[in-house]
Amino acid sequence: MQLPKINIPKKYIKIGAWVLGVLFLLLTSAGVYAYSKREALLKKVMAKAVAKAAKDYDLEVKIGSAGFSGLSTVTMKNISVVPKDRDTLSTISDITVGVKVFPLLFGDVKLAEIKLNDGVFNVVLKDSLTNLDFILKRKKKDSVTTKSKVGLGEIANNLLNEVLYKVPDDMEIKNLVFKLNDNDTASLKFLTTTATIDGGDLKSTIIVNDTVATWHVNGEVDAGSKHFDIMLFADGNKKIELPYLENKLSTKVSFDTVRTQLKDADYGSDNLKISGSWSIKNLVVNQKRISNENVIVPDAKIDADMLVGENFICLDSTSTIFLKNASVHPYLKYTLSPNKIYEMKINAEEQDAQAIFDAFPVGLFESLEGMQVQGKLKYNLNFYLDTSIPDSVKFDSSLTPTDFKILKWGKNDLQKINSDFVYTPYEYGKPMRNITIGPSNSNFTRLENISQNFKNALLTSEDPSFFRHHGFVEESIRKSIAVNFKEKRFKRGGSTISMQLVKNVFLSRQKTLARKAEEILIVWLIENNKLISKQRMLEVYFNIIEMGQNVYGIGEASRHYFGKSPADLSIGESIFLASIVPKPKAAMYKFMSDGGLKGYMLPYFKFIGGTMARRGLTPADTSGYGFYNVRLREGLRQYLLPDSAVIDTNALDMDDDIMPPGGMQDSGKNLFDRLFGTKKKDTLIKAPTITDTVKTRKQLRQERREERRKERENEGD
Repeated sequence: MQLPKINIPKKYIKIGAWVLGVLFLLLTSAGVYAYSKREALLKKVMAKAVAKAAKDYDLEVKIGSAGFSGLSTVTMKNISVVPKDRDTLSTISDITVGVKVFPLLFGDVKLAEIKLNDGVFNVVLKDSLTNLDFILKRKKKDSVTTKSKVGLGEIANNLLNEVLYKVPDDMEIKNLVFKLNDNDTASLKFLTTTATIDGGDLKSTIIVNDTVATWHVNGEVDAGSKHFDIMLFADGNKKIELPYLENKLSTKVSFDTVRTQLKDADYGSDNLKISGSWSIKNLVVNQKRISNENVIVPDAKIDADMLVGENFICLDSTSTIFLKNASVHPYLKYTLSPNKIYEMKINAEEQDAQAIFDAFPVGLFESLEGMQVQGKLKYNLNFYLDTSIPDSVKFDSSLTPTDFKILKWGKNDLQKINSDFVYTPYEYGKPMRNITIGPSNSNFTRLENISQNFKNALLTSEDPSFFRHHGFVEESIRKSIAVNFKEKRFKRGGSTISMQLVKNVFLSRQKTLARKAEEILIVWLIENNKLISKQRMLEVYFNIIEMGQNVYGIGEASRHYFGKSPADLSIGESIFLASIVPKPKAAMYKFMSDGGLKGYMLPYFKFIGGTMARRGLTPADTSGYGFYNVRLREGLRQYLLPDSAVIDTNALDMDDDIMPPGGMQDSGKNLFDRLFGTKKKDTLIKAPTITDTVKTRKQLRQERREERRKERENEGD
């Protein structure tokens, strides 16, 4: 089909030509004028930038000389940046910067090239001061003057673009030094001898701490397409090691390679979505708070989708973590306003159980190493905490087996307590003595020979649903989370008798994150595979539980305090013994000089006894459920304080009262100590003396705090 001809009058063509010609002439004239004045404009812009740095950031910026070396390329020499009253932050001998002209017309500064010779970037930390303080000062000023609220998504998008815009198409860096001096106790030095970007290919050589190692950061960079793929590795197939972490945090970290990829970054509807991946080969971590052994992760990778919204940061559930042949989908969300909200979901789809066990990092679960299983496992966790209403916290966790079976034990036989065995209690990391859990021990007591009063009292106070749950009580864990958050310390835990038993019988006494995780997994294996009956678990628990200074088990405790066998314990004696389980070494402080109990114990007796009565475990009693009939045996009364020295053990042990309900809990001063533990001297609690009686409760507490402070200092905690 032939298109019809369009006849344009010649006069319009002439007019258009004249207009274009005039525009071209104007632009050319402006360009020539700007080119002729560019040196003056450069000096004006530089002076303005130096003044702004001094005014807004308290930075003294000096530039020895500057000038154009091309149409849009500037060369500067002898540059220094010094924060006010701080150490010099940076010096550069020679730097050439080129920008792209077209983006500049729209106000965007995108780098085309960078050439840098002989530069130093020096970060100095002294106590709470640093020569990077100027960043915080600027943020404070901005927060005061900002009128309109900007969403996190927009801030993150602008920041990402600023970073990407500053990645040049071509780069050549020679002899750039980065130094970190942290309070003169830890230092770090990276000398980048060469770093180049040529056609998107990144190559670099970095010398660490002069002669320690040579690293390389190589890969592909395409800032315009928001894509990069870079890898960090060391020369000669050596491991990357981080000496700064070892010196500063007593943590050894090494690995073969780390690879980071940015695949896409898209901003829309106030949300920034960043897609990428991160992987590491042969990671080795040695940190006593995590594990006593090297924790080795041969191969790990995460494909991550990160969302940054107006008021939240989120790792989306489309993300996947890979450990060998096992995988899990995490979901993490932190909402900043109007209330801080923490959300976490973990979804591990049904997969081969052996693949999951093989994926455990070496050195993390020592007693399970070498275990062989069959079948499939699926795991789900849901956690939600709105900090404005902590009592509404949500916590659901489930590990679901399908045809699961244990074929071979690891280092520990999880059924060993079904027969006689030797138990070794530890105090402050040191073994006390060996205790045979069996008939050859005269203090060993069969479950049927223990007073029902004691069974009911202890179960009521420690684990009321022991015979109904499968090792864990989610409601108890949920309440513990709420209480601990409100108290800002680890005041209450959710340990069951099953968890306490596993911790003491099967695991090391080292207080590490790995041990806690291992404890949870072993409890699940025992309870869900019915490896040990509930009756046997309770029997062993009653015979190893700590109930005083070097007093273990109900057999020793009943004879020690009351001179009778466990079968003959009264309701009052049973409630007393249950009361000392969380703080066994404070037991003697609960008695008056005549062997009777102090009055502050009566509410506890009424509470536990009343709870038992409501459940039909004991007759109702308005007089205190045997409180007035409890009498310490004569032989121990000589160690009691005079009645004039009234000490409430709840106040005396206030710093220890962060334990979950349970007789074999870990104590400490705060959540950090509860998770990681602190060593204590292996000293016995002395019998009260006359000197003790004249000390106030405040003095006793202060002495305990001071002693523990010194212990932590000696141990480097």
